[in-house]
Amino acid sequence: MQWKGKVIGGLLGAVVGAGPIGALLGVLLGHQYDRNAGDDEDTAGEGDPRIVSAVFFRSTFAVMGCIAKADGRVSEREISAARGVMQHLRLSAEQVQAAIRFFSEGKAPGFGLERTVRELRAVCGRRQDLLRYFIEIQLSAALDGSDLQGPARPILQNVARWLGISGFELAHLEALLRLQRGQRPGAAQSRDTLGEAYEVLQVAATATDAEVVKAYRRQMSRNHPDKLVANGLPESMQELAKQKTQRIREAYETIRAQRNMT
Repeated sequence: MQWKGKVIGGLLGAVVGAGPIGALLGVLLGHQYDRNAGDDEDTAGEGDPRIVSAVFFRSTFAVMGCIAKADGRVSEREISAARGVMQHLRLSAEQVQAAIRFFSEGKAPGFGLERTVRELRAVCGRRQDLLRYFIEIQLSAALDGSDLQGPARPILQNVARWLGISGFELAHLEALLRLQRGQRPGAAQSRDTLGEAYEVLQVAATATDAEVVKAYRRQMSRNHPDKLVANGLPESMQELAKQKTQRIREAYETIRAQRNMT
């Protein structure tokens, strides 16, 4: 088990950045991982948000690179999609270099995709909210890169399964992301917009007002940026959580207005 501590310590050092501070922090957290790991592979490393953050960051770009290379080559569109994720996350120059290294690692022959995904799940433990963010990032990059054509879709289905995310939830997320990509800024509200609002809150259009309010509060609690970062979401990805909570608020206001809810 000690080798995993060294690997995670190295990952954290790479994400934090080079230099004595990053190296020292990586070593300390690597030792902590070894102490906490014990004999249970399913909960190894769970508990320290810094470890979760490091593994999450590395896995995000390594898996992204693996999916992009699945058909034998990485297209310019897929490279642009990966760069777009990095820009969207507002990564520092050092973080961008780390992300590129991890992306290249994922493209390399023999990359252990299943092992990487299962280790992420083990480190995240019961934090399903983080795993949902992970699969959303992968799905978004794949939609922009290949539109889920070729081997990308079955690979993502496997990744979701290894993370404990159902095929139904994956399909729901894909439908929602495609709806968002089809929006036109400034367009009038329509049935599609209202339907998307219900999709965002994950509640049926036939739900009662009380059920809508409950769904809204549940989604806001699940996606609160500070809570996610405290649980291990890399701070560089906090902007994603902020944007998602904004979408949740907008969806709720759309439904409120249509229903004349007070």
